[in-house]
Amino acid sequence: MTTDQDLPMDGQSATAMFASKGIDVTANKDQGVIKVVKRQGLDGDRPMIGDRVTVHYSGKLLNGKKFDCSRDRKEPFCFNVGKGQVLKAWDVGVLSMHRGEVCTFLCKPEYAYGTAGNPDKIPSNSPVVFEMELLKFEGETLTHDSGILRRIKVKGDGYTNPNDGASVDVHLEGSCGGRLFDCRDVSFIVGEAEDKGVPLGVDRAMDKMQKGECCLLYLQPKYGFGSEGKPEYKIGPDKEIVYEVTLKDFKRAKESWEMDLNEKLSLAFGVKHKGNHYFKSGRYQQAVIQYQRIISWLEMECGTGIEQQKRIQDFLLTSHLNLALCFLRIKEFSQVVENCNKVIELDENNEKALYRRGEARLLRNEFSLAMADFQQVLQVNPSNRAARAQISICQSKIKEHHEQDKKTYANMFQKFAESDAKTGKTRRRRDESLRSSMNGEVGTKRRRRSQDCPSY
Repeated sequence: MTTDQDLPMDGQSATAMFASKGIDVTANKDQGVIKVVKRQGLDGDRPMIGDRVTVHYSGKLLNGKKFDCSRDRKEPFCFNVGKGQVLKAWDVGVLSMHRGEVCTFLCKPEYAYGTAGNPDKIPSNSPVVFEMELLKFEGETLTHDSGILRRIKVKGDGYTNPNDGASVDVHLEGSCGGRLFDCRDVSFIVGEAEDKGVPLGVDRAMDKMQKGECCLLYLQPKYGFGSEGKPEYKIGPDKEIVYEVTLKDFKRAKESWEMDLNEKLSLAFGVKHKGNHYFKSGRYQQAVIQYQRIISWLEMECGTGIEQQKRIQDFLLTSHLNLALCFLRIKEFSQVVENCNKVIELDENNEKALYRRGEARLLRNEFSLAMADFQQVLQVNPSNRAARAQISICQSKIKEHHEQDKKTYANMFQKFAESDAKTGKTRRRRDESLRSSMNGEVGTKRRRRSQDCPSY
């Protein structure tokens, strides 16, 4: 690629310059996007499909007329590259850039605004020129806590993804600190990857992948091997790991709407058992996946007959209660409260739901709400000694909180009093100084008047 600082913008000369100095960056070399580098970027990595990129850009027609510019708005533009969120020319062009690079793209209409153009700005079937600067890029976050970052090396085919319960065939290469520790072909059920020694982060990325896709997954310890590490791989506790994953094939599990109620109830028993197994072994995130599957199947079902309705309610109550317990263990207290509320909607005097909601509220420092929950537990079961002990803790915490408030307010009022006293002293000094000054000026004026008066 060559560097060119000043690109001619008068139609024919611009096209000729791109033809002579630019390179075709399209996959099929159809001259749809021609690139000329104005400033070389940093050597090293380029964006991958799905990366979150941040750019500055300016768009012009071949006659030089500008129709859009991020710098005029004083705000860079962000998007996930290669995902069809922007013009095809941008997806193609940005994938060819390095961080810090500034370049210009000549884009054919079919890679830009096509036959429709853009009313009042871009005529139909117009080639356009974009100048772009790639400011930064980073992997696509797959979780709300950024614990899994994905970078796609090879885009997959089709529009479907594995779902929870799907059977997948993958090739895995795991590394830690640049050392390869895992390289194998493996098959597993999505939601149960732990059974094959596959970390949670790989399992949770499955529903974002397509057949044939190869991606890099950057996993925080929570989604890797956690605080335990993996001694057989010589990986210590709390280590970040990277997995290169290729999804070779998969078979989706039936969706809820594809099953009748009897099939759902039959499957729910095995899934609950699997969730209980994960819970007992301390794999709380994996247990959550199983219990949530049951809820997704049954929460909208009514059933026919008292017996069937009772089975549905029992599964829902158990699943929500178990989810609340899992979330208590992983300290996601808002989720605990939410699941306990679901149980209480079905059974307002459910002792376990009231107690677990009280625990979560206590841990969120909502002492009065927690105490109300534990008091309700005692109304349901007066012999619940644990609830009675928790009420004592709540009372102690409330008292401690009130004492702390008193100290805080006392200190605050003391500071206000000291500040007022200090302000008063300053004001008095200022007033005294002002009076002294005024007295001096009056004396001076009197002397001046006496000097100006005629002598008798």
